Formats: sequence, C-alpha cells, structure tokens
Amino acid sequence: MSNKLLARSVACVCALLPLAVAPALAPAAGAATLGLGSRGAAVRTLQGELARLGYLPGGAADGVFGARTWHAVVAFQGWSHLIRDGVAGPRTLGALRAARRPRPWSTAAGIEVHVAEQVLLLIRDGRLQRAIHVSTGAHGATPLGHFRIYRRETMSWSAPFHVWMPLAQYFYRGYAVHQFADVPAYAASHGCVRVPSVEAQTVWRFGAIGMRVWTRP
Repeated sequence: MSNKLLARSVACVCALLPLAVAPALAPAAGAATLGLGSRGAAVRTLQGELARLGYLPGGAADGVFGARTWHAVVAFQGWSHLIRDGVAGPRTLGALRAARRPRPWSTAAGIEVHVAEQVLLLIRDGRLQRAIHVSTGAHGATPLGHFRIYRRETMSWSAPFHVWMPLAQYFYRGYAVHQFADVPAYAASHGCVRVPSVEAQTVWRFGAIGMRVWTRP
C-alpha cells in the first residue's frame, strides 16, 4: 500500500528493513509510539524483535531509532500488510506479538523480491538470512519472473539518466538490484529494485554471478 505522505521519489536508474514478542512490545493504553529519533529501552526491545525476525542484523539493537530501524519497520509492515509508514505504533507493535520470520518461495540460495510487500529476501542454506525493505518499479515496471545475476558492478553508470548506480547486480537486461539514496515506502523506481544505503552492502556481499533472482507480485 502506497504512503503518499512520504517524500517524493527520485527516479530509479535502470541502465539503460516464531517466538512471542517480549511483553514490553505489547501495546497498552498510553503506550508511546516509536519513530525516527526515538531512543531508549523500548527502541532496543523493538530492534531485538526485528532482528529475531530477520529485518535487522544481529547485534543491531542500540536503542536508537535511526534510518536502518526505520527501513526494518517498513519491511515488517509491508510483509504484514500494514500501512508502511515506518512508525511503530500500536498496530505494528501488536502485529509483532504473533509475527514469524518471512517464508520464502524457495529454500534454494538466492534473492527474492516480493513486489506486493516491497520486501527483498536473502536465502541461503535453506533459511532466510535477511528481509530488507526495497522500492520496486512504479506501475508494475519491475520485470517479473525467474532470473539470474549476470553482471555485478560496484559503480555502474547509467547513460540514459546520467547517474551512478552503486553496487548494481543486473538480473535482466538493464534492470538491477542496486543501492539508492531515496527508497520510499512505496514502489517508485523505473523498474530497478532500490536498496537502502544502510542495507546495500549486505545485499551486495550476499549476491554472486549466477545467483537466482525471483520477482513476483
């Protein structure tokens, strides 16, 4: 579900964030809403649960609600079919109580892009490694199907858009999974899969030539 209140998107260049949640997370009357800039024990507990579910890496619970936590909350909200606003309010905190790790389409090693949820899954050794918020093509512009990474470039230049695409992993023609500065909570690109800067190195280190990339609605 698109959130039109977030910042306007910058065009993507295509070459062209199962155990019960800790009681502290249970929403209660008057419970504080957590968002960008929040700090303290409640944020640390939230981050611990997001890490348990795969939306943050282990050891990321520092008690500071920064960009990485925002993207993790958006990823959880997308997977749970909640409004993707990056705010951990009562509905989001309540959903965490019964949440389980995202289930991939396949246990084969690879990258899965769940377009409806705007979530990218990293799968290895039959298990989910990470679930990461992404922004895919607006109006269904991202190709759907089974692909494989055929080219990787740490700094890829897009001639049509005259811009650099860091950590680009091409999976179909000029479409790539790549780092981008603006990754809003809705599909905003021209077809590529935008990865937040705070998670781009994770996806880059995970990928390899020949690795499967599946995209589905």
